[in-house]
Amino acid sequence: MSILINPNKEFAEEMLERIKVNDGYCPCSLVKVPDLKCICREFRETDEGFCHCGLYFKQKDEVNL
Repeated sequence: MSILINPNKEFAEEMLERIKVNDGYCPCSLVKVPDLKCICREFRETDEGFCHCGLYFKQKDEVNL
């Protein structure tokens, strides 16, 4: 499993700044609860795809046998 940052550098920098301003919580959230601290629980528990705010992407690593 790999977690990658969004390749759109401008978007990623903006989201990282918003997370910083929001005390480490997902900027898409209206509440500050531990499950929404970046990287949020929902994303940690998903198998693959983008996180809610689009900053991170999770993909399954290919297995070469």
